[in-house]
This record gives sequence, C-alpha cells and structure tokens, in this order.
Amino acid sequence: MRAIRVTEPGGPEALVWTEVDDPVAEAGTLVVDIDAAGVNFIDTYHRSGLYPMPLPFIAGVEGAGIVAEVGEGVEGLAVGDRVAWTSSIGSYAQRAQVPARVAVVLPDGVSTELGAATMLQGMTAHFLACSTFPLESGHRCLIHAGAGGVGLLLIQIAKMRGAEVFTTVGTQDKAELATGAGADHVINYRDEDFGDAVERIAGPRPLDVIYDGVGADTFDRGLEVLRPRGTMATFGNASGPVPPMAPLRLSTGGSLFLTRPTLADHTATRDELEGRANDLFGWIAEGRLDVRIGARFPLADARSAHEALQGRATTGKVLLIPSA
Repeated sequence: MRAIRVTEPGGPEALVWTEVDDPVAEAGTLVVDIDAAGVNFIDTYHRSGLYPMPLPFIAGVEGAGIVAEVGEGVEGLAVGDRVAWTSSIGSYAQRAQVPARVAVVLPDGVSTELGAATMLQGMTAHFLACSTFPLESGHRCLIHAGAGGVGLLLIQIAKMRGAEVFTTVGTQDKAELATGAGADHVINYRDEDFGDAVERIAGPRPLDVIYDGVGADTFDRGLEVLRPRGTMATFGNASGPVPPMAPLRLSTGGSLFLTRPTLADHTATRDELEGRANDLFGWIAEGRLDVRIGARFPLADARSAHEALQGRATTGKVLLIPSA
C-alpha cells in the first residue's frame, strides 16, 4: 500500500508519499480500509518534531473507513463495520492498523467523512465545553480561531449549553462562518486588539473562561480579560507554544485557573470515549451540530494540506482522501 511517511522532522516537505508494508491485524487491533483521514495541528507538531516521535513513522492520528480485518480478542467490532477513530498514529495511509479500544462504530446518518471530521476536533470541543470548564447559562466564554475546525464546533456546543460566546477570526469570510455557527460577538483580531474589543462590548474583565488553541500570540492578553478566578484553557499551539510562566502571574491576575487539557485524558475509559462520540454523532444526526468540511486533499498531497492549515488558509475540517 501507499502512505505518508516522515523519516526526519521538518516542514511540510518532510511528508513523503511512499510504499510501505500492508498492516496486519494483531491482537486487540483492526485493519481498516481508510475512506478519509483528518488533518490536525497535532500532525504538524509530530512532523516538525515539536512533539518528538520515533522515526520513521506514518503521520496522522484520525480517520474513518471500513473494517477489513479483526484481530484476536476484539469484541463488538466486525469486518464490514464503518468505524472512526482518533489517537492512532498511522492514519495518513490507504490502510491502517487501529487499536480496537479507540475505534467507534458510526451510526446510520453519519458518513465516514463526517466521522473522520469529528473525532479529534469534535471530542476536543466536547470536553472543553462540557468537562474542562462546564459551560452553563450566563457564562461568558472566548473561543479563539472561531472559524477553525475546533472553533466552529465549540461555538455550537457552547450555545447549546447557554453561554454567551465571543470569538476571534482573521477575515470577513471567517467572521461570517463564526456568526453562522451562533457566536454572539465576532472580533477580527487584525482590526483591533481582541482584549480591547471584549472589554468594549462587556466591560472590564468579563470572561469566565477562554478556550485558546492559538497559544503564544493570545495567551498573555487573554489572562488580562479573565474575571477573578476565571479559567484559561490552553489546548493548542497554532502560533507557537506558550512560554514558561511563573505561577505568581495567576495570583496577581485574581487567583486565575490555568489548565492544559488533552483529549487522551478526557477519553481515558471506553465509557467516556463512547459517551462523547455518541453525543456528537447524535447531535449531527439530529441536525443540531453542523460539521463543516472546509477542504479535501488527495492523500498523496498531504504537504499542501499542511501548508494550508498552517497558513491559516482553511476553515472547518481538512480531510485527506486516499481514493482521490
């Protein structure tokens, strides 16, 4: 088969389309014919070496497709099932070996493309809004990168839970997408400082929580507009990692809370994984959650997908299609 392999850390050019051995179904695993693989910022961190990986490796942690083989000891999954997963390296490929513990069966009404588009970003949005800082009616939240894959889903979930939503975007087209997702206040960070805009709208330090997947460019200013005992949930590094910070900064800011949550810790049990996935797929099937697939690239052209993602040229979810 063919796959996208990384032999040395680097830029998008480090993603090489090459022949590799076919996977086999070992104990506790599946082999899946992949219909679509999700493209995520964590893939760029693996590729660049920000998150070191054993070399060489096949890139990608998210996908969906049809089960072709079932390994010994796997229960509840069968050949022919449509499944989706995240947290399984090797998904930028025509076929992948996937641990059965991370795969979920897709219900009728949710395509494999929607499954691949939902697992990582959808469950991230779910745990942020429902567990990290559980939003309720009356809460005010700021969601950075509101037209991105996590952002558009997080806006919708935040509104389901009754929150007042502020969000940042970089273009008018992205502003329209964020507004369409339900955001109450959309701020173009290229036109004005997002902190100034938040306080102009809602007064001094009005935010209960900030969900920040941008990182270095937005972190410090965000702390300044949180209410006393507010929460900063920093979950990504799109502009680079946040520099080290003294804990005293949280004290002087008003006993602030800071967390760096991960999806793995919020899907640590099978019940939790299935619970979050079932919520998301149920909302999709009911028409309550719109998953925007903003771009599809042939799997062989993963390099262009990474360039578009890191160049902030995408909205919603980016997918790689092996059959394209």
